[in-house]
Amino acid sequence: MPPTKTPKPMAKPENTMGTLKRIFSYMHGFRVQFVFVIIGIAFSSFAGIAGNYLLKPIIDNIEDALNTGDWDYGKFIGIITVMIVIYAVGAISSLCYQRIMLKISTTTLMRIRNDLFCKMEMLPIRFFDKHTHGELMSLYTNDTDAIREMLSNSIAQFIGSAITIVGVFTAMLIYSWRLTILVVVMLFIIFRVIGFVGSRSGKGFVAQQKALGSVNGYIEEMIDGQKVVKVFCHEEKADEEFDRLNEELCKAATHAHTFANILMPIMNNLSYIHYAVTAIAGGIMAVKGIGGMTVGTVVSYLQFTRSFSMPITQVSQQLNSVLTALAGAERIFRVIDEEPEADEGYVTLVNADIAPDGSITETNERTGRWAWRHPHKADGTVTYTEVRGKVEFDNVVFGYEPDKTVLNGISLYAKPGQKIAFVGSTGAGKTTITNLINRFYDVPDGKIRYDGININKIKKDDLRRSQSIVLQDTHLFTGTVMENIRYGKLDATDDEVRAAAKLANADSFIQHLENGYDTMLTADGANLSQGQRQLLAIARAAVADPPVLILDEATSSIDTRTEALIEKGMDSLMEGRTVFVIAHRLSTVRNSHAIMVLENGKIIERGNHNELIAQHGKYYQLYTGMFELS
Repeated sequence: MPPTKTPKPMAKPENTMGTLKRIFSYMHGFRVQFVFVIIGIAFSSFAGIAGNYLLKPIIDNIEDALNTGDWDYGKFIGIITVMIVIYAVGAISSLCYQRIMLKISTTTLMRIRNDLFCKMEMLPIRFFDKHTHGELMSLYTNDTDAIREMLSNSIAQFIGSAITIVGVFTAMLIYSWRLTILVVVMLFIIFRVIGFVGSRSGKGFVAQQKALGSVNGYIEEMIDGQKVVKVFCHEEKADEEFDRLNEELCKAATHAHTFANILMPIMNNLSYIHYAVTAIAGGIMAVKGIGGMTVGTVVSYLQFTRSFSMPITQVSQQLNSVLTALAGAERIFRVIDEEPEADEGYVTLVNADIAPDGSITETNERTGRWAWRHPHKADGTVTYTEVRGKVEFDNVVFGYEPDKTVLNGISLYAKPGQKIAFVGSTGAGKTTITNLINRFYDVPDGKIRYDGININKIKKDDLRRSQSIVLQDTHLFTGTVMENIRYGKLDATDDEVRAAAKLANADSFIQHLENGYDTMLTADGANLSQGQRQLLAIARAAVADPPVLILDEATSSIDTRTEALIEKGMDSLMEGRTVFVIAHRLSTVRNSHAIMVLENGKIIERGNHNELIAQHGKYYQLYTGMFELS
């Protein structure tokens, strides 16, 4: 069996700039739009700065009118009109850049998800042996959602805050360099507070993401295994475990948000203190006429102090979400950077016309017969070998882990059209042999030949196309019955699908479904019995019409009556094919041409049913019930 999966811990981003650059690389084609986003953010930010700046002439105009009694209505209305236009432009700019940024962020996420899913489809089975389903699903949910939040909100807020801070600070210097000294002192205090709170909050958010992944993984596991939970009355224990994980998430989230949420009140209080000190100092300067300070200047400057502290607070609040998003992006890119399934094969599967004299001609039309197209690198010639399903194992040694051998020196052969059965206790290596035939794993020692060709020379897709597998654990996809059977051969006609269903004796129960072959299946075929699902899996294998068929406990979920009904269909399905059968129910392998008895990764007995019974060995003990087959 493959090794146990162990989830990897969450981590902080290791290469912040490199990860940011890689995320931005997915924004290709949006350069012009991104320029408009920056322009829109700049207009929106400057609108706020300009609006505050215009308070000075308005207040000064009112002060002059009160002192002189001469009210300049034209000037006042002109300033108010300019302010209205500026704020309107700022509002429109804000709306436009947010809509554009939404389009950029959703498209970027779509591209990242596409790359992630395409890479997962190319990864070897070993990768999925070492990663839990919950961990991989978290990449598509938690991590991509964190990136979405960063792209749609944080980036624009960072740019806007930077422009606002620079613009406001410049305006403050123009108004009064003396009061700006207070701003610099306050900045020093603010950055110290942000550093203290942010470091603790960041650790909390990383712990929260880790706990969230554990909770999501556990929920998925419990939903998938709900029947098992109920059968063994495990609800209370499941609740206890969920409570424990949920409590860990609660504690981590509380710790993270405690520091994150106190930042805003602290910053607000500091800004109020700064506001009060500035008002007092500015008022004194205006009264005494220091530095040309006027009442309008003080009012405008006070507004700038509020505008100055707000973007700093926003940046500090967004920092944790950005770090979380970058950590998630690194996990996603780590999977995208995984080495795809290696395939150095060059022998391909082609449609073939086979003449009575045995000569083979490649054709683009479907003839129902196949050949291996074998280009020879030495002399550049191309030879064709009919696909017949002859399989040979020559002293094969294999282990899922380098230091743990599962198969030890396996040698066997299956002639075209033979039925080969593997029996033995759990962990003996039966399923591993079939996994090697279709190159889910490559052997480090020994050779496997398919129609006399080393399978390492055959392209994996073509090798697997020449085989069909019926697994013990069936999996049906969301779709109609017809579509699920057609999954075995995507270009199969409706008649071919129905013929395959009849061959597997699935047609009778399909006809009794509400909509027959158009019945929609959901939740892995939850509306069907386990036996019916197994029959559909057999029909799916039958429609592919392969020369090699692998049945891994294919009838384990079918009762003896149903098994008897489909025995003729299975015989028709297996006729002329090389069939490998893994079975615990020994009655299903009696008619096999050869039965291999495995123990501890070795073949300890081989022969047909009668020969093995006559040997009075392990198979005899298993068959007569003297030794229980687990």
